[in-house]
Amino acid sequence: MKLLVKLGGTLLDAPESRARLARQIAQAQGHGAEIVVVHGGGKQMTRYLAERGIESNFVNGLRVSGPEVIDAVLKIFAGTVNHELVASLNRTGAPAVGLSGIDACLVEAEQMDPALGAVGRVTKSNPGLLHLLVGNGFVPVVACVAGDRHGAIYNVNADQMAVACAAAFGAGQLIFLTDVEGVMDGSKQVRRLLTARESEELIATGIATGGMQAKLNAALDALRSGVGEVRIAPGATENILGRLLAGETDGTRIVLQEGQAA
Repeated sequence: MKLLVKLGGTLLDAPESRARLARQIAQAQGHGAEIVVVHGGGKQMTRYLAERGIESNFVNGLRVSGPEVIDAVLKIFAGTVNHELVASLNRTGAPAVGLSGIDACLVEAEQMDPALGAVGRVTKSNPGLLHLLVGNGFVPVVACVAGDRHGAIYNVNADQMAVACAAAFGAGQLIFLTDVEGVMDGSKQVRRLLTARESEELIATGIATGGMQAKLNAALDALRSGVGEVRIAPGATENILGRLLAGETDGTRIVLQEGQAA
């Protein structure tokens, strides 16, 4: 099974959490899953900028990315966060390769809005490098940085980076491991199963807002791009990846329509 796992930056901030997730990814690979990992690092980025007296400004949840922020994006997303995760995977015996969307034009983007600076909108993903690495037993670990054919560098939302890679790679399942229990309904209960229509209703009625709205929009994009199903699940749960792959109902499973087989 082809699987894309997106890890939120909060889960990667502590060495213990990073090591635990790396062991789970290695175990899934050992059981035959073909895995690509995409990660964020917003918490680490904000801390890095604050330590240097650079204020983080957001518009609709997107970090305004001037030259000094893009420099930090390369140092933190494609540098520290990426390589710490790669090292953790290597320690488990899963041979990992650190990448960004810039490598071999893996993910191409264009400027989303001049007011946001170098924030990118994904336009294309070229999965040849992912197929090459996975086919030879490696685990690609992709930071949320993209480029274009003219040498520009863009800060890209990690969820959208995950969707682009999952669709191009042909993933049967996209798993978002996050710091929340799943998608809540109006009664503040975690929904174990959502269809695309129900997800749209949660957004339209204002029940899903902010980060969860962004997650659901990413999930809908993935499903419409051919990904079989999306899971939004708590990354801190013990053996969460193994539980999900075994069919457990942790978090929220999102499918195009009711009756879709697990």
